[in-house]
Amino acid sequence: MPPNMLLSLAGATVRFGGRPVLDAVDLGVAEHEIVCVLGPSGSGKSTLLRAVAGLQPLDTGRVLLDGRDQAGVPAHKRGVGLMFQDHQLFPQRDVAGNVAFGLRMHGASKGQQEARVGELLDLVGLPGAARRAVAGLSGGEQQRVALARALAPRPRLLMLDEPLGQLDRSLRERLVVELRELFGALGTTVLAVTHDQGEAFALADRVVVMRDGRIAQSGTPLEVWQHPADEFVARFLGFDNVVEATVAGEAADTPWGKVPVPEDAPQGIHALLVRPAGVRLLPADEGLRCTVVARTFRGTHVAVQLQPEDAPRLEAACALREAPEVGGAVGVEFDAAEIVVLG
Repeated sequence: MPPNMLLSLAGATVRFGGRPVLDAVDLGVAEHEIVCVLGPSGSGKSTLLRAVAGLQPLDTGRVLLDGRDQAGVPAHKRGVGLMFQDHQLFPQRDVAGNVAFGLRMHGASKGQQEARVGELLDLVGLPGAARRAVAGLSGGEQQRVALARALAPRPRLLMLDEPLGQLDRSLRERLVVELRELFGALGTTVLAVTHDQGEAFALADRVVVMRDGRIAQSGTPLEVWQHPADEFVARFLGFDNVVEATVAGEAADTPWGKVPVPEDAPQGIHALLVRPAGVRLLPADEGLRCTVVARTFRGTHVAVQLQPEDAPRLEAACALREAPEVGGAVGVEFDAAEIVVLG
């Protein structure tokens, strides 16, 4: 294992009723790295987190922390922090009592506890909240207390299970930026699981997409977004313009007609992705003729659903002022820079 690799899973397998929910997974997380595991329900992402934490024993394979096999090491001795989606705060304790819980378990003195609690509440944006009752906190404040509690014992690895899942979108978007800055400032090593790709892409140094207990793709957010490994990853990321195509040279035969592809595209029969930004709208008498069947305002752009006469539906992205009316006719051409030939 490389010297800076804090966490390593080797062939990690967990079976429920004989069926693998974690299937021979190999994964490493380097010191100070933020890794987000993405995937639909049942993909194995939460089981992976529980296996690392020591809450779910492996059937086969190994979990190593700092190069040491964790087989037989109970959860409370692994030196990892774990924060769940529902925060699981102690309602009978005030904010300080919750944050100090792990410190008490580690035998810290009252003075050490008070100093660390004050430091962490400042860090997570809740100065002066030590004596507040947790029942009176908002969802965002509870999330910050849970985070402070997980960070209090200075875990070598912090694990987050859908950390922002119960918050409204605007708060989630703000907090994910704060978390990224906080972890960077602290040098925290983080392994997080989420089903929200926006959250993962905003937080992570590296994204791991899981499917049926296996890793479908691992890479930086930009790598995964620009080059999905296969049709499953592309569709999971929300891309619907995926069809089977035959690639020859710098063009592909598709149900939408001849489509340009990048010059280094693999040849032969492949799934082909056209990002909505690569569907260019033209006058109705040019290119592939389509009918506008729907349009949805997405904040930064309008998603336009187009129906060609004898081909699958297409989604295009365009500026609000350029969005055609539903029921109208448009032409379409394709931009090779926004086309990916999938593995």
